Amino acid sequence: METISKEYLLMQKELHLNLNYGVASTHFAPIVSDIITVYQCKSLSDYGAGKKRLAEALNQLNNLPELYFPYDPAFPEYGEPKKADLITCIDVLEHIEPDFIDSVIVELSSITTKHCVCTVNRAPAQKILSDGRNAHLIQESTSWWLEKFVKHFEVIQVSQMQDAHAFWILLKPKESYVKNT
Repeated sequence: METISKEYLLMQKELHLNLNYGVASTHFAPIVSDIITVYQCKSLSDYGAGKKRLAEALNQLNNLPELYFPYDPAFPEYGEPKKADLITCIDVLEHIEPDFIDSVIVELSSITTKHCVCTVNRAPAQKILSDGRNAHLIQESTSWWLEKFVKHFEVIQVSQMQDAHAFWILLKPKESYVKNT
């Protein structure tokens, strides 16, 4: 299942050379830390980990699970996405090429064993890609995103962020929801 084009992967590798690219995950570390504690997550798969700043922030909060699996196609040394109790996908989905968003959400659901937390910024990004497009390739409503998620997950919680252009969502795989109800 393809989740990124070769051309876009090269653009992402270029963007990651910028030290300030991929800093949003640190802002969400307290939320992720709370989810780790509440749901007793022993493993975390950081989908779109970038420079692993979420792991650094969780480590500072003394709440990085013993099993941490980063994944990012721009960092092939991380390997393939791995199953975990908690999947995080922070500041990633709006950057996905529209033709691949369904494949990415399917992949997220296939590696989620307990919960998945995603953030989505619905507004234009400040960064422009080398081909002139806005770095947020998908700028859609919360309802549009919910339609994508509910095909593969049960929605536990949706929270709008203070700037009202972003939200985070806590999800559970449909299969485990059915088994546990």
